[in-house]
Amino acid sequence: ENLACNFGMPGPEGYRKALRLMKQAEKFRRPIFTFIDTAGAYPGLEAEEHGQGEAIARNLFEMSRLTVPVIAVVTGEGNSGGALALAVANRVLMLENAVYAVLSPEGFATILWKDAARCEEACEIMKMTAQDLMGLGVIDEIVLEPEGGAHLAPAIAIRQVDQALHRQLAELSKKSGTALAAER
Repeated sequence: ENLACNFGMPGPEGYRKALRLMKQAEKFRRPIFTFIDTAGAYPGLEAEEHGQGEAIARNLFEMSRLTVPVIAVVTGEGNSGGALALAVANRVLMLENAVYAVLSPEGFATILWKDAARCEEACEIMKMTAQDLMGLGVIDEIVLEPEGGAHLAPAIAIRQVDQALHRQLAELSKKSGTALAAER
């Protein structure tokens, strides 16, 4: 199943489809919620041949200009431009046990020390936990998970996310489209 879905790493067609749907939501004045759980964009040769970099860049550009509320929720792993391409938002929420970073800890350790085995050390340096990112002002809200994690009680976790989305959307709905785009 993971192989069939590229381990949750979107290709350029996925980013283009997401953007098409975001533009449709904007046309009908609907808020946009993105849910992020990816190690990054698919790094295969075919993805590059189909314009992976351009698709990500286009999402970043177009999302920054949307005139409806955009709320991103990092539900698990949010790494690289692949995650950022869906997270140009007015509010970024993270589940309590999620991670969000510019690249994977293995990639960071490989670049910095030429040793992917030092990924745990990289995690500490990268400050990629919800608590770290909240302290740094990168995210806007931490969504608490049930004891043991969201996967043990999905109904409770979904209810927590739903309440956070309602809270954030109520605040954002008071702003004009121009103000929402400028804030992003």
